Amino acid sequence: MAKNYVDFNEAVESALTNAEASTLKEIIGLEKALGRVFSQDVTCQKNLPSFNNSAMDGFAIKASDAGSTLHVKEVIYAGEVKEASLSEGECYKIMTGAQVPSDVDTIIPIENVLKFENDEVTLPETVRKGDALRLKGEETKEGERLFEEGEEITARTIAVLASQGIVSIEVYKKLSIAVVSTGNELKEPWENASEDEIYNCNSYAIISTLQAKGFDASYIKVIPDNLDETISFVSDLKSYDIIITSGGISMGDADFVGRAFEANGLETLFDGVNIKPGRPIMMGRMEKTFVICLPGNPLTAMVNLYLFAIPIMRKIQGHTAHHHNTELAHNTAEFKTKSGRVNVVLGTLQAGEFTATRGNRYGSGMITVIEESNAMLLTSATSNGCVVGKSVKVVRLDGAYTKESVDIFN
Repeated sequence: MAKNYVDFNEAVESALTNAEASTLKEIIGLEKALGRVFSQDVTCQKNLPSFNNSAMDGFAIKASDAGSTLHVKEVIYAGEVKEASLSEGECYKIMTGAQVPSDVDTIIPIENVLKFENDEVTLPETVRKGDALRLKGEETKEGERLFEEGEEITARTIAVLASQGIVSIEVYKKLSIAVVSTGNELKEPWENASEDEIYNCNSYAIISTLQAKGFDASYIKVIPDNLDETISFVSDLKSYDIIITSGGISMGDADFVGRAFEANGLETLFDGVNIKPGRPIMMGRMEKTFVICLPGNPLTAMVNLYLFAIPIMRKIQGHTAHHHNTELAHNTAEFKTKSGRVNVVLGTLQAGEFTATRGNRYGSGMITVIEESNAMLLTSATSNGCVVGKSVKVVRLDGAYTKESVDIFN
């Protein structure tokens, strides 16, 4: 009996609706925070900057003294605190980052003065009040929100946290992810494979992709094509937050994975999506574990990992930004697609131009195609291709994610 494959949008909505965000939290040190997700808002603890300071090496003056020749009363270095002490006709020489006394309102860079010798400096006629003066709290003020719950922590984030004296933060606990493959024909890369056997590349490709996306995953093993053994094996995986499998969910007599999960209480959300490549994909919930069953062919497994799995995992991990983002580009070469389904077209995106990999002529079992590509384009079910020069929406494989869902179809 033929499967009734669900619509792409229906599959995405169903999966994201049922992907419940994690509630487990932990406190970690700043040195381990890269790539983690805030589990609470973070507010400014200390004004940035915390005092008025000079943005340049130069002279701290009153703007009203423009055009005058002033005597340099003293030099102020970074780290020093000087009280206001100027008399008429005086100014300070000041270094970058030094605290600015309250009796001046402008910094003029050394290179902009007309003359400087013997502690006398002649200013130009035109001076803009407040130039090169960084005011206390102008970047962010104490009590203002710096970061929101659900934001990912980047190196730039850590720089801001360190500037606040924050050394520990609360984040969502990392997900526990199990990755398994199926098939008696699979051999591990360190084993000898005959001409009738293939190496297990899917698990390693999946785990390394997840690592690049900020997730840690454990490779369990290859499940043999035996229903009873698979049922027993799956029952031991219920302690994981997410299980990702590849293979074993097509229409073959020896494809036991779907049945093994159902025997362990899986509530299937969908089993097959009207998309190419990647049609044989199944998702569901098994008690508290989210199950993602990817196709066995390497190309389709990776396409579905990027397209479906990673946004879902980002939501479960607590990311508020978990929808694919798009970039506009010009299509450089004509390619054809078959209408009646969503088509994923792999390609390269460079300098605002998209080029379909191998003219969109490749097989779902190929491996090198994904390595040759850095982006994907999705056509609507009514499209039968794309002409040269057309403006298209493209999703980068290593791209950013958005909080709001956007239309990714062409």
